[in-house]
Amino acid sequence: MVLFTFNVENIEACTKKNADISGEERTQVTTANTKAILRILDIHDVKASFFIEVSIAEKLDNLIKAISSKGHEIAFYNKNSTLQEIEEAKKRTEELLEKQIKGIRQKDHKLPQEELKMLGFGYISNIDHADILFPFKRLKRNTEIVEENGLSIVPESISPYSQLPYNDFVFQVLPMKYYKNMVFETLKKDDFVLIYLNSWQFTDFSKYRFDIPLYRKWNSGKKIEDKLDKLLCWIDENEMATARMKDYIF
Repeated sequence: MVLFTFNVENIEACTKKNADISGEERTQVTTANTKAILRILDIHDVKASFFIEVSIAEKLDNLIKAISSKGHEIAFYNKNSTLQEIEEAKKRTEELLEKQIKGIRQKDHKLPQEELKMLGFGYISNIDHADILFPFKRLKRNTEIVEENGLSIVPESISPYSQLPYNDFVFQVLPMKYYKNMVFETLKKDDFVLIYLNSWQFTDFSKYRFDIPLYRKWNSGKKIEDKLDKLLCWIDENEMATARMKDYIF
């Protein structure tokens, strides 16, 4: 099973000299990028899980409804929000969609599992920090979903041979031929492959003058759209199953 997941977040990078991009404009960029992802998924009839960054959820009502109306899962991505902020965002979004939100993802700022369980979450999908060096370190860890304190803990997927994780940066820089081999070999060993990308990777950096490293610009924007499309074509051709995270877990 291939689990496609997307972190919907505003790009935090500073702007280049003589460029000014407001918070509202950043949210507009995020919305446009996410709609590009939705178009690609719709072409291939693939359902995915979208992790909405807690602090901007209130500004994305129309986008969240659009994602949900297409059959995708809405979950939360906690970057540095408090438990109360998460609770308020969860309650508000559930009322908006008239659906229960089961998933939450965390990275650097991790809240206790017991407290997240009390808010009604059913699974946690934590991810690691990925920079230019981290994705290429050899990693060894459990890649099976485990139950802890009534929560399903979903680990990041790792290629059993290259030991590369399936994070946003690896997808952006690795040639598609090798990435496909990773997926194929991982599914021989594990029951699922969890892939995640960030909405900001789909930004046209020639249009929006964000000051980000060259290695993060490479293969971004339209190029990463094309790369995602090619991967989904390959998955279609090989009749690989895909699913939303909550469907696979529960």
